[in-house]
Amino acid sequence: MLLVYTHKISPRLKYVFKHICARVLEIEVGFTTKIEEFIAHDSLKMSYTKQQLGSEFFIKSHEILFEQGLSDIDINMHDWGDTKCFFYLGEKSVMPFDIFSAAFYLLSRYEEYLPHVKDEYGRFTASESLAYKKGFLHQPVVDIWAYKFRDALQKQFPEFKFPKRSYKIRPLIDVPSAYHYKLKGIMRTIGGSIKDLARFRLKSLYTRFAVLLGFKHDPYDTFKYLINRQKTSRFKFLFFFLIGDYSTYDKGVNPNKKKFVSLIKHVGDYCRVGLKISYFALEDEVLLKKEKQKIEEILNTNLEASRQSFSKLNLPETYRNLIALEVQEDYTMGYVNHIGFRAGSCTPFLFYDLDYEVQTPLKIVPYQLMDFALLKHKSLLDKKKVLNEIINEVKKVDGEFVPVFHNYTFGEITRWNGFKELFNLILDSPSEV
Repeated sequence: MLLVYTHKISPRLKYVFKHICARVLEIEVGFTTKIEEFIAHDSLKMSYTKQQLGSEFFIKSHEILFEQGLSDIDINMHDWGDTKCFFYLGEKSVMPFDIFSAAFYLLSRYEEYLPHVKDEYGRFTASESLAYKKGFLHQPVVDIWAYKFRDALQKQFPEFKFPKRSYKIRPLIDVPSAYHYKLKGIMRTIGGSIKDLARFRLKSLYTRFAVLLGFKHDPYDTFKYLINRQKTSRFKFLFFFLIGDYSTYDKGVNPNKKKFVSLIKHVGDYCRVGLKISYFALEDEVLLKKEKQKIEEILNTNLEASRQSFSKLNLPETYRNLIALEVQEDYTMGYVNHIGFRAGSCTPFLFYDLDYEVQTPLKIVPYQLMDFALLKHKSLLDKKKVLNEIINEVKKVDGEFVPVFHNYTFGEITRWNGFKELFNLILDSPSEV
């Protein structure tokens, strides 16, 4: 066990040390404010406080882990080997930066509580983030810092054997609408047909009726392909089905349709299934509860995982609503149009509520890539290049790569040409470590 001596054991300090030590480095960590206990400890130990006690492993502490609430923090970014860091400490500390305070700033999403410009959907965008502005969005810096910390500890305690974790993948399949034409009801089918005619989309009109009459396959119905791919992978896919009401933002299938319910149950026989929370349920706890109960009724089990429609997060309200309904995991932490690490980590972490100053039981599983972010790269070769780059960043720290694809991505729609190959590249990546 790593014993940490500090002048004050605060909730923030315990939270971030546990993430870096227990989740990333997979070692136990304990805390003490008693010097005698610290001296008597005969294994890994360090002091994290304002002044060094003697010649021990020492990291000088920044004030952020001992504060409450939000303050205007001055952040100066520095290069550190092949990465970047902030909260520079100077000479005496074993490490040149307070990685614990910097990691807390990123993991707690401190910057998302501060005033910022939102996009048209009310989302915090990548371009507003410190990581994007300072050029480290492409790296899991929290995990990189944790490994630098491990190396420094290893030098001081050469006899200690650190566990080694391994690279993993967790493919997410987002299902905003299970079918493009099927199960949409008479009114929506008539409305869609009129719209196709008005816009001279004759090919779409032809496909619509060919699908409805059973002559063609619905372009969104890729579930057989995905289940077959799941059967060959040792990593479970996680599907998120939208079952909310039809609205301006969400245009899914009515969850009362028996064929749709059968599809969800069928997918659940092979893969994990979670809830894609509708746009208007994000801030409406009553609506959210209704959607949760509906998916639980379909799955005949408690809901474990959720994803927010349009990847929209309002902190801390969104996560508080999930905690109130005892949802265990959320998969919304990422950017739709940018590849990278929104919270600076490729290791799942617990949500820390900055208003209440508590670690919550809600596990946040950040995603690093959504299929839409690859569309800005024109050629398949370029798409493969950026995909391999992000996979390699995760592999360097033995982290977990979490990509988001949609069911329609694997159909025959032209814009998604080559995406099956990209998906296969991800599924094959663990065997190439």
